[in-house]
Amino acid sequence: MTVTSSTRPSPRPAGDRMPVLYLSHGAPPLADDPLWTAQLAAWSGELPRPEAVLIVSAHWESAPVTLGATRTVPLVYDFRGFPERYHRVAYPAPGAPGLAGKVRKLLAGPGTPVHDAPDRGLDHGAYVPLAEMYPDADVPVLQLSMPTLDPGELLELGRRLAPLRDEGVLIVGSGFFTHNLRGLMWGAGPDEAPSWSKEFDAWGGEALARADLDALLDFEHRAPASRIAHPRTDHFAPLFVTLGAGEDDLAAQRTVIDGFWGGLAKRSVQLG
Repeated sequence: MTVTSSTRPSPRPAGDRMPVLYLSHGAPPLADDPLWTAQLAAWSGELPRPEAVLIVSAHWESAPVTLGATRTVPLVYDFRGFPERYHRVAYPAPGAPGLAGKVRKLLAGPGTPVHDAPDRGLDHGAYVPLAEMYPDADVPVLQLSMPTLDPGELLELGRRLAPLRDEGVLIVGSGFFTHNLRGLMWGAGPDEAPSWSKEFDAWGGEALARADLDALLDFEHRAPASRIAHPRTDHFAPLFVTLGAGEDDLAAQRTVIDGFWGGLAKRSVQLG
């Protein structure tokens, strides 16, 4: 992975809330895409510098909700079929044990335990985009599992995490706005995509712009081509954690990155 330089984020003014992000993370070859890597680097350069990142990736489903490693451990290379060099990537971001304690207090309760996976490193839904956004690997990172794919439950999970924004934590949902690997178009340009991907992306972008939370929660029934765009909903699901954590700013959300990669919509949004 080629690590690119980015504008160093500005310090966070005291008392300011951190924004919340949903990003389309791409496969390991994202690091070889000059457009997408530049977009991610520019995005991070516009954000206040976080005290830590709390990330929920489409690639870790575990119930009950589980916290990843709170120290630097090897990455999870949760992919196959790519050249060996992608398995040699390192991203030794510091752990965030203090953040883990805060997350546990916000989420744990009677009948809702929080588990720990102390040896689970960041998966590619986490480290691939973060390596472009924070290439020095100097921001502490904690990964949180998705305990369900139910949009309403994930929205509530995000709501419970929202107070962390006031403590300088950047909450990130990492998925892919459309994700059907059988329809992947290797080598396609940033404006090339099959109709199902374009239709779902346009619908989702419009629903976000309208702050239409009801429609988004019911995307499987209301969005065009939803079952083709998401044969399984794991890559759209992190959006609902983002929407819950950033619900107060839903009306002010904006798309930061759009277009397509391999025909899949890489729409990425910011709330706040």
